[in-house]
Amino acid sequence: MLGTKVETLLAVVKYQNFTRAAQALSMTQPAVSHQMRQLEEEVGAPLFVRNKAGLRLTPQGEIVVKYARRLTALNTKMHWELQNTENNLSVLRVGITHTSESNLTAATLAKCSSLHSGLKIILFTDTINNLYDMLGNYEIDLAILDGAFVDPHFSSMMLDTDYLMCVMSNSSPLARKGAVTLNELKKQKMILRTPASATRTLFESTLESNNESIENFNVTLEVDNIATIKDLIRKNLGVSILPRSACMDELKKGKLTALPIENLSMVRETKIIYNKDFSHMNILNEIIKIYGNTDL
Repeated sequence: MLGTKVETLLAVVKYQNFTRAAQALSMTQPAVSHQMRQLEEEVGAPLFVRNKAGLRLTPQGEIVVKYARRLTALNTKMHWELQNTENNLSVLRVGITHTSESNLTAATLAKCSSLHSGLKIILFTDTINNLYDMLGNYEIDLAILDGAFVDPHFSSMMLDTDYLMCVMSNSSPLARKGAVTLNELKKQKMILRTPASATRTLFESTLESNNESIENFNVTLEVDNIATIKDLIRKNLGVSILPRSACMDELKKGKLTALPIENLSMVRETKIIYNKDFSHMNILNEIIKIYGNTDL
């Protein structure tokens, strides 16, 4: 149903070059240029400007691309739903954060797929803001996100309540304690998530509510990958602040120690976020049921 100009536009944006886009689409470069000129005439605005680095979208071009992606995603969703109606198949596109890669979420989705023959789950990993954009554009069907905030344009269901803890090597002197004080934490080398992460944001906001600042702590390394942080902690290269759910496997196997921090309550909610017109509520209930299975 989509016109070829939409596909061509997205290819040009992806490759930032008319020639490479033409090669990817098995078209000639003049044909790509012609379609882009036609599209600019249709919308009544220039879509690209050229600079030394190549092509750059104009403000109008960014708007057109946003809706082109949404149209493409809706077109794909329509065909999948038509296929599901005819053949009893189901494709579920789920967006998760980097933290969710290291906790029960990914395992829950894998088990859900295995229990439903014909159910294919596609995982996308990105930041919370980008996942909200993808959800709004219908590029994903669900997003499993941490944090209490839910955009009012979407619906949500509670999946879990998690909390942040100080995670350390078993050989750390702190591991013999029942809890960690802020003064003790200030003396440690800290390996933290990057400032844009929900984990880091919650930790810093909790510190501020207790008249403390991240500047008073010895943050020696910032890493966006949870698995890398846990590996560095196991080698006793520092301590970190991580969700307990992200360390469950290591804690059960006795590979790491996680302790609460005195006077800091860092509780956060994990929710399934979806568009208000999402119709497969049985799948949501199944995900929640599997997630709550402690034997997973």
